[in-house]
Amino acid sequence: MRRHLSTAICLALAGLTMAPLGAASASEARLVTTQLPRGVVPSHYDVAVTPHADKLSFDGQVTITLAVTKPTSSITLNAAGLTFSKASLTAEKGKMAFAAPKIAVDEKAQTATFTFDHPIPAGTYRLAMIYTGKIGTQANGFFALDYDTKAGKKRALYTQFENSDARRFIPSWDEPNYKATFALTATVPTDEMAVSNMPIASKKDLGNGLTEVHFGQSPKMSTYLLFFGLGDFERATLNAQGTEIGVITQKGMVDQAKFALDSSKQVLKEYNDYFGVPYPLPKLDNIAAPGRSQFFSAMENWGAIFTFEYSLLLNPQISTQLDKQRAFNVAAHEMAHQWFGDLVTMSWWDDLWLNEGFASWMAARTTHKLHPEWHTDLDAVAVREGAMGQDSVVTTHPIVQHVETVEQASQAFDAITYSKGEAVIHMLEGYVGENAWRTGVRNYIKAHEHGNTVSDDLWKSVQAAAGKPIMQIAHDFTLQPGIPMIEVRAAACSNGKTEIALRQGEFTRDRPNKTPLHWHVPVIAKTVDGKEVRTVVDGKATMSVPGCGPVLVNAGQTGYYRTLYAQNNFDALKGQFAKLAPLDQLGLLGDTWALGMAGNEPVSNVLALITATPANADPQVWSEVAGYLSALDDYYRGDQARQQRLRTFALGQLQPVFAKIGWEAKTGESVPTANLRQELIGVMADLGDKQVINEARRRFAAQKTDPNALPVALRKTVTAIVAQHADETTWDQLHAQAKAETTPLIKDQLYSMLSIPENDALAQRALNLALTDEPGATNSAGMIRAVGYHHPEMAFDFAVAHKGQVDKLVDAQSATRYYPSIGASSTKPEMIQKIQDFAQKYIAPTSRRVAEQAVANIKYRMMIRQDRLSEIDAWLDKHAG
Repeated sequence: MRRHLSTAICLALAGLTMAPLGAASASEARLVTTQLPRGVVPSHYDVAVTPHADKLSFDGQVTITLAVTKPTSSITLNAAGLTFSKASLTAEKGKMAFAAPKIAVDEKAQTATFTFDHPIPAGTYRLAMIYTGKIGTQANGFFALDYDTKAGKKRALYTQFENSDARRFIPSWDEPNYKATFALTATVPTDEMAVSNMPIASKKDLGNGLTEVHFGQSPKMSTYLLFFGLGDFERATLNAQGTEIGVITQKGMVDQAKFALDSSKQVLKEYNDYFGVPYPLPKLDNIAAPGRSQFFSAMENWGAIFTFEYSLLLNPQISTQLDKQRAFNVAAHEMAHQWFGDLVTMSWWDDLWLNEGFASWMAARTTHKLHPEWHTDLDAVAVREGAMGQDSVVTTHPIVQHVETVEQASQAFDAITYSKGEAVIHMLEGYVGENAWRTGVRNYIKAHEHGNTVSDDLWKSVQAAAGKPIMQIAHDFTLQPGIPMIEVRAAACSNGKTEIALRQGEFTRDRPNKTPLHWHVPVIAKTVDGKEVRTVVDGKATMSVPGCGPVLVNAGQTGYYRTLYAQNNFDALKGQFAKLAPLDQLGLLGDTWALGMAGNEPVSNVLALITATPANADPQVWSEVAGYLSALDDYYRGDQARQQRLRTFALGQLQPVFAKIGWEAKTGESVPTANLRQELIGVMADLGDKQVINEARRRFAAQKTDPNALPVALRKTVTAIVAQHADETTWDQLHAQAKAETTPLIKDQLYSMLSIPENDALAQRALNLALTDEPGATNSAGMIRAVGYHHPEMAFDFAVAHKGQVDKLVDAQSATRYYPSIGASSTKPEMIQKIQDFAQKYIAPTSRRVAEQAVANIKYRMMIRQDRLSEIDAWLDKHAG
């Protein structure tokens, strides 16, 4: 029996409170999720903060204008880590007096309750509070980042509130549906720059080196979008269509943000046009910060995007073309949120994908449109594959997912939300057409600006614009988990047409006997040289495809499904693989790899397809081939003889391609070719290519005397090879470089490199180093996890043994997923038990999804080693000489 449960029904069954928020507009008059008592709705926050960076604390005052919609004796809101010294309630009109309330703080529930001596009648009031809070050292809530400069150590302050950490800065209704306006005042050192969502409205010199800064009032927005930053910054600006666009960096780095600044101008113009609603704030800053988080790389605070330096700045010493592409894509993603997420916000975290999936799709679309020379349209297949990797195991979940706790909301930021969300939007846009999709999106934005929505609001708008039904398809792909599998059988060609029969099943990597779910699947098919034909598969379908010859299903790769061909159909496609468009070559490779590994077709098919890849194939196709060969090599880890057999074959495929590209960039070469050079050097070194490893070592050593020995584009790749294959002397040299480096972007990277050696003793030294103050508060957790790639058992045992210390190095948003991820690359059954024991002891039963995912994927890799590698061996014996 197939069931489609709406978000409301799922939440009601889970026991969460759902009721109208009272102040919602007519378009928002629906039941929405909350974890707070109903009947009190905020409309405005007047906030004043005085940070004490040296003491890692701050003083706060807030006056909240609120509406009481039904009489109550108490007001409960969110607060975490705050200490209250005073609170009062006054009526906006009249002279009703309230004695100072009793204040009860519940740290576990992250709430503060103010109880009054008599009931508060319905009306408008102001709740004022004086409190103190803590400044953390990890990137959540209000936090400090320390960094090195040539002038010495510096400290900057920032905020990060998504998903549920505004309550660490302001006592508030810290849920997305409680939108309000904000007016922020900060008392700060006069010689430092303060930044928030809105421009500075006024300043007042207080003397004693302090200035009171008043920011303009924000639009109506969710609490998690508020931002405050303070530090030794500099800012560069330009204007675009009436908006001041800025980048803010630590002093001396603003030139490295020029590409991001120029790109933001391009993207803003594109989005103003696409959304049909101009960007509504007077300014849009992108603030670069040193360090990193285990949870995020950038955050879409309205008018004040926060981005870690590694995703924004282009350092001339180390940044590559891929860094440039990432900087553009990250900026485009966060700017898309200014409409999809900030102007229009999901009602509750169940629909987080409305923010993240859409922003990912919009960024991909915009990157390709504004930089076609990068050929990033081919990335769509990699995005889909990333989603399917998580969506094909037992621990998957629907795109629209049930969220009950703060920890579950944090875990919702995953490949299903981002990548599957992006892939499904890509499919639906292809189904209704670009123009109809854009019209639907524009109407949706206009209808719900400054409000909150659920997924069906978007589907209804697009369906109305398209004039064709999409609701059933959209529900199938967003309200249930998993991946359709379209089985294809083709008949002989007759009268210039080929008849194909399609049957829908379900692709799963770990449940071969699972009863399939049911989807309505948009399918596009064609012969290799023919015209496209479209249908929607509802269980079974037949298609008449113009032309004779091999039939390709999911032509153009917009569909979110696996395609399983009968072996004779696959063999025919393999024979004409060179004639397929690069996008379809990537799609066929991805399906063949996944289906073979899962046992749906011979796993050797992927090797046959690799040998059919022409030498002049698109560089991104060869990059994908290199990735599959590297993944196969990893499955052989610990079995040296069999691994060497695979490596000989793999290098035989890749070495001729690399010989044409070479170590040196050529004038006029394409961007994908330059990117492939880095990919091949890295993968061939992983595969044990002695020439590549030795040349990397030579270039690394020669850079001290020969500035041309190590081009910027190869610096990170070569350093990583040297670090991975380091001996004790080399590791010590890298360590000395890291300690001496004063540029945070480079320093952070060097400490990451120290964590990837294959040598056991050096890996242990990296773990020990991570627990010292030397790497910096935000680098250490990443170092431990990096050690876990080559040494999962060592790193996991170390982290658990030192849990008290490690906990301080992990930001709160990542707590439930950090430890399981350390051991996730293991292939040993004992690691399964260790992760399960850890989860049982330290992770709430409702928050164990990531631990369960790690276990499921370890079991999958164990299955591959046991059941699939022998078939690979047999194929190599027969075909590899």
